[in-house]
Amino acid sequence: MPSVETKYFGSLEYREEAVYEFPRGLPAFESETRFVLMERPENKPLVFLQSLSRPNLCFLALPIGAIDRDYQLGVSREDLEELGLDPERQPKLGNEVLLLALIALHDKFSPTANLMAPVVVNLKTRQALQSIRQDSLYSHEHPIQPASAEGAC
Repeated sequence: MPSVETKYFGSLEYREEAVYEFPRGLPAFESETRFVLMERPENKPLVFLQSLSRPNLCFLALPIGAIDRDYQLGVSREDLEELGLDPERQPKLGNEVLLLALIALHDKFSPTANLMAPVVVNLKTRQALQSIRQDSLYSHEHPIQPASAEGAC
């Protein structure tokens, strides 16, 4: 089983099925294209996107459903095509795609989630990208309420 040294988790063994490819990287981290998605029972529903090439780069994320159960998908045609999904319709959450909101910790008492540009993962191919919405339905600094992140996936 492969392993990677990390700043926050020490030596981390992972399965290849847990690796997600970001062909364009993430904004400001365009050269970072491979991440391990980690879920730890004690932190559920929080997930970690650990870079495989930079030990100190790890993003915090939550499934969109843990923040907003009624979230309306708005992935652009171009992003759908890049992910290998049908560009004529929005994909089905949980069946076709995993949707994650990256978390920003402004201070320990006011975390926010980026609902304007969620990470979209094609569950079949494990290809992923951060998809910037073309509308203004959601904010890049959506406040996270402690109760909203409990038990939802």
